[in-house]
Amino acid sequence: MDRLGSRCPLPGYLRPSVLICLLILAASFLTYPMLRTLSLQLRSAVTGSYVSGTYSIVFVNCPNEQIARDIARAILDKKLAASVNILPKASSLYFWNGEIEEATEILLLIKTKTSKVHVLSSYIRLVHPFEIPEVFSVPMDQGDVHYLKWLEEGMKED
Repeated sequence: MDRLGSRCPLPGYLRPSVLICLLILAASFLTYPMLRTLSLQLRSAVTGSYVSGTYSIVFVNCPNEQIARDIARAILDKKLAASVNILPKASSLYFWNGEIEEATEILLLIKTKTSKVHVLSSYIRLVHPFEIPEVFSVPMDQGDVHYLKWLEEGMKED
């Protein structure tokens, strides 16, 4: 009976090898985004080609041009982006507190690294006057190699 018990674990008892496999699997899922980013950067550096999704365009609406300029300058000063376009007078219609609202807003098109989008979004939430600022991004699929290198240079820390 002792020999049988040593070969067949009790119900609910995981063998150490199964536990280790589960830990490795969990660690893989948690580190996948970081590992993917590093592998894409390595591939780009080795081949000299652009990897789709390395850079993104972030869209942000602002209530007026002065606030848009202030946010754009702060973003550039902090090296969170390399370029910001300020597009005047976007007409916006949206639901707010159960009512349809209409406003004229200023649209920012922010060009940045995809890896900086999260930090950029957090910063915009801190400085933006709207209770819930509109912040979303779209990864760049293609781009001129010279422009993309210029974007990279514009975001290098001093």
